[in-house]
Amino acid sequence: MENTTQIVSFVLAAYGNIGHLKYLYFIIILLWYLLIFVANSVLIVVIFRDRRLHQPMYIFLCSLFVNEIFGSTSMYPCLLSQMFSDTHEVSVTNCFLQILFLYTSVSVEYCNLAAMAYDRYISICYPLHYSVIMTSGRVCTIILLVWVYSFVKLAFTFSLPFHFTFCGNIIDKVFCDLQLVSNLACSVSTFHSVLDLLFGIITIALPLIPISFSYLKILIVCLQTSREAKRKAICTCTPQIVSLLNLCCGCFFDMFQSRSNVAHIPSTLRVVLSVYLLICQPVLSPIMYGLTLSKIRNACKRFLLNRK
Repeated sequence: MENTTQIVSFVLAAYGNIGHLKYLYFIIILLWYLLIFVANSVLIVVIFRDRRLHQPMYIFLCSLFVNEIFGSTSMYPCLLSQMFSDTHEVSVTNCFLQILFLYTSVSVEYCNLAAMAYDRYISICYPLHYSVIMTSGRVCTIILLVWVYSFVKLAFTFSLPFHFTFCGNIIDKVFCDLQLVSNLACSVSTFHSVLDLLFGIITIALPLIPISFSYLKILIVCLQTSREAKRKAICTCTPQIVSLLNLCCGCFFDMFQSRSNVAHIPSTLRVVLSVYLLICQPVLSPIMYGLTLSKIRNACKRFLLNRK
């Protein structure tokens, strides 16, 4: 007979026994989290203060930087607290909250990149109508829809597994994962399995449709324009494409580890792959946009040097 004892907490087994290295890991994780927080916060403040950056593309970037902080804060404080824990336990409620926030962050990231791709599509393909189509009110509405849509969709999706009866509490990761938590359930209905698949399609595949459409149209237009116009289009679109590719790689690593038998992979590599997305993406975004886009780069110089 299956053990259906009431589970009140999960054990994050991937930490293992790290001994005195926990102090080194704690310092590295803390410094990395501070770097993420400061880098994204500086760019948000710079865009907010510089009126020359009060344009749709940079407003979308503000939303992206806010999401990088939001997603990182969903995981890094937990990592830091678990470094000095002997049991590495996390309550069921906190585990599901972490899953909700992490998956919401991923959904917002994809949808935000889709909105930015649409913005570049209008700017490059319909430059004369850009100011009419991408008004401040429409941009704010798109950003609001991105966040509300992600929260509502994921809150509904996670309301079902929250009521599962669990027959185990060992999660082989350093943070809570929906698929691994679902695997601990004593029974999973066909409806939930289908819903889980639908959730993945909606979260990842659905935003890729407008992204692919936008960049395909941009490519067609660039092939018919001058070299200078091509260069400008490449400069503005490259950071978004790099961010998208890195996001897709991070999601692939996470889904591969959660849905495959990875016992043959070294434990250290498994941990790195599982947190790859939340290590690289929050730092990659401010680096790519802060260094590549000349307007933001110059605005940062003015801000840091206190020049008008």
